[in-house]
Amino acid sequence: MRTATKRLFERLTDDSIDVASDFVVAPRSLEQAAEVIGFAAEAGLRVGFWGGGTHRGIGNPVRPEVVVTTSGLDRLIDWQPEDMTVVVEAGVPAIELDATLSSRNQSAVLPETPGRATVGGIVSCGLSGFRRLRYGPTRDRILEVHLVTGYGAVVRAGSSVVKSSTGYDLPRLAAGSLGSLGLIGRIRLKLWTEPIHSATVHVDDAEQARVAVFRPLAVLESDGQGLVYLAGTEAEIIAQADSLRATVRPGLEWPDEPAGTIRFVLRVAPRYTRAAVDEVARLHGVHSLASFGVGEVSVGLDEVDPGELDEMRSWAQRRGGSLVLLEAPSELYSGFGAWGKPPDAIEIQRRVKAAFDPAGVCNPGILPGGV
Repeated sequence: MRTATKRLFERLTDDSIDVASDFVVAPRSLEQAAEVIGFAAEAGLRVGFWGGGTHRGIGNPVRPEVVVTTSGLDRLIDWQPEDMTVVVEAGVPAIELDATLSSRNQSAVLPETPGRATVGGIVSCGLSGFRRLRYGPTRDRILEVHLVTGYGAVVRAGSSVVKSSTGYDLPRLAAGSLGSLGLIGRIRLKLWTEPIHSATVHVDDAEQARVAVFRPLAVLESDGQGLVYLAGTEAEIIAQADSLRATVRPGLEWPDEPAGTIRFVLRVAPRYTRAAVDEVARLHGVHSLASFGVGEVSVGLDEVDPGELDEMRSWAQRRGGSLVLLEAPSELYSGFGAWGKPPDAIEIQRRVKAAFDPAGVCNPGILPGGV
């Protein structure tokens, strides 16, 4: 490694996180991040990225020599309440952004229980909250992205109001890319106004409730308990609750994600959600959280037979779905695998990866098919 490169890494060293890597650096600008990644590419060093450290189990394991944290990229750049947009750097904690926006009764509609997750980490992992049923996925609200590529350049795509329709749709490419294209450094998000009234309704059958109410925020089933989340005027909420013949609890009581040493998500077409819940219920000691109308069942447990997981993944894949590991012991990743079969568009993904990261240094192999 060149002396100048080593000095740069040492100058930006971040000792606040414990991760196995030769260098952990915290750039304080996109230009510094570009310099770090450019030098790493020249030296042939694998580069990984760290936001809040809450979703490290998603994707194939990567052992980077350089970890770039976003702890120094934690500024709210621009907030236009009248235009319903906000620009933040990747390291802004989602919970802090939510608290800031709520002062003007606005929301970026990010995951409701983010913990330490950062905005950049949420976008990179392609995560959406429970309210996806009403507002759509997070990627639909990304208006603009600044990406630090694997060749050490800062590229921007999108616009301040609507998404760009020319060239790569970078905001959508960045969402769920898991750092494979480079560092998501800055993001412009579309905002929504918080509803005047909201309520949580406990029901016996979440699937039936999903078709009985009009545009709910979410319809969940947490370990067998059905939960319907309503928003609107007080009269609208009362009328909807009456149609469910259930008692209204003011406010939104969001459940926690299922915990366990092994966590995964089963993704299927929405019409298979009940069947997916039944499949998951076959496992011993399982905790589950299903999102009806979306087709996701999050699962947590402490031990499982890999053969059972293999059968469940095959069941999902036969229905056009998937089983994706979120957290598990290393032997489960090596034996069972994080993703399952590669997508049909794997060659397109490889070409996109090569365009943004020609040296292949940014989280190499993290995506399905080892992209």
